[in-house]
Amino acid sequence: MLWRVLLAGVAMIGLSVSANGQDAKQMVQQSVQTELAADASDHSHWIYYEVDRKPGANVKQWVAETTIGDLKRLIEKNGLIFSKGDQRKNMSNYVGDSDAQAKQLKADRHDDQQASQMLKMLPQAFLWTKTGVQGNSTILHFKPNPQFDPPTWQARVFAAMAGEMAVDNSQHRIVSLKGRMIHDVKFWHGVVGVLHSGGSFDVERRQVGGNEWSITETHIHIEGHALIFKSISEQEDDVKSKFKELPAQMSPSGAENILLAQNG
Repeated sequence: MLWRVLLAGVAMIGLSVSANGQDAKQMVQQSVQTELAADASDHSHWIYYEVDRKPGANVKQWVAETTIGDLKRLIEKNGLIFSKGDQRKNMSNYVGDSDAQAKQLKADRHDDQQASQMLKMLPQAFLWTKTGVQGNSTILHFKPNPQFDPPTWQARVFAAMAGEMAVDNSQHRIVSLKGRMIHDVKFWHGVVGVLHSGGSFDVERRQVGGNEWSITETHIHIEGHALIFKSISEQEDDVKSKFKELPAQMSPSGAENILLAQNG
């Protein structure tokens, strides 16, 4: 009789874990669908203050999202403070340089496509479990799904992570995503590059106004070197704040004037 009770208990635990995992995966799928739909319908433009630190380029700047790409009022770089005249000149140079605009817009589209691809992978690339509640968010733990076959080299790095994701319960938006590489990732047996276990990333998102959410903090600390990641810094701390929505149909020159009017 005792053995039957124990076996029944083990079976119930297994069913509970399985149900929890399935429920967690459904929550991830819902949040991914919400994020993709919100991104597709979002046509707003914002200005924000950014402090971006990475090897060889510590920057403080105001940024305005415009139809010609991000217009940047560079305030300080590597300790060098720019005068208002230099700030205006740098912005005016960008506004008048169609090649620079095309290059940035192409890079932005590429980054957006990669972000969407990674987002779509979340439900399948990992095994998910609910671990608790924090404020208005549910905390979900993730670890690599051994059945997942990463389609790209970038996805191989992504799929080598384990960590936690927080999802807002009322809006089904991703609040944070934190992960740590749990094993080395080698490309062409290490010939092209190796990213070592222990590397981490932390992405924080906040509601900046209305129904709009934005990444407010990005912290990437990955040891190793890989030639394939030309556009990704392996050591970076980026913090965005002071978000303000720009008026609809704002011209680049109008955004330039608004940037110059900001304190700092």
